[in-house]
Amino acid sequence: MHPPYDTAADPDRPVTLDRREGPYGEVVLRRRGARDPGPDTDTAQPVFEIIANGCFLMDTSDGRSERLLIRAALNALPAGRQAPALLIGGLGVGFSLAEAAAEPRWGRIAVVEREEAVIDWHRTGPLGRISAAALADPRTEVIKADLVAHLHSGTTAASEPYDALCLDIDNGPDWTVTEDNDGLYSPAGLAACRTRLAPGGVLAVWSAQPSSAFEEALRNAGFTGVRTEEISVARGVPDVVHLAIRGA
Repeated sequence: MHPPYDTAADPDRPVTLDRREGPYGEVVLRRRGARDPGPDTDTAQPVFEIIANGCFLMDTSDGRSERLLIRAALNALPAGRQAPALLIGGLGVGFSLAEAAAEPRWGRIAVVEREEAVIDWHRTGPLGRISAAALADPRTEVIKADLVAHLHSGTTAASEPYDALCLDIDNGPDWTVTEDNDGLYSPAGLAACRTRLAPGGVLAVWSAQPSSAFEEALRNAGFTGVRTEEISVARGVPDVVHLAIRGA
C-alpha cells in the first residue's frame, strides 16, 4: 500500500496505512482509533503506530519520554553554550524532533533516519501533524542514512562535532528488533558517539527499560556523569533516558 493515506475510515478499527519492504526488512504504518486528549494534543486524535519486522516500535499515544530525551540533553550541557548542535538518531513518530525545533536555544538540528518510508510518512503522510513545523525549520536537516554508519563516517579530525547526540534507535540497548542496531550500543559504537561529541557534549539514549549493564558500558567507554531519568508508563517498567557526558 502506498500514499495517499486513508485516514478517514472507521476510527475504531486498526488499519494498515502503508507497508514497505526495505533493506532492513518490513516497516508498517498503522492507525488505530481516536484516543482521549493527552499531553501532546488538546483534541482526540487517532493513534499511529510504527511496526518493524512484525514488532511494535513506537506510537503517537504518549510522547513524554521522547521529548524528555531532548530536554534532558539540553539541560545537561555546560551553562552558556551558544547554539549547541544536535544530532537526533531516529525520526520515529517525530516527538523528539518537534521538541528540539520548539526550543530556540538549539543551533543546527540533524536527524538521521535510515527508513525512507518513515521520512515519507512525515513529509507527505499523517505523521506530519507532529513534525511539519519542525521539518520546515531552517535549522533542521534530515539525513537518510544508517546511524551507525553515519557516526563512523564522521570520526575524522575534520568532522564538525555535535554538542548533543539524542538516540532513539529500536527499543534501546537491551532489545533490538534489527540485529544491525546492536552495533550502536557496542564498545565500537559508543566510541564513535564519544568521538562525534564536542568536549562537554551529552549523549542521551532512549530505552524501553532501565539497564544497569548499559550504564556500565557507558562508563567503560570513557563517559562521565552517567545517570538515568525515568518516565512512568501505564503498564510495565518505565521508559528511560540514559545520559552521559564526554569529558574535556
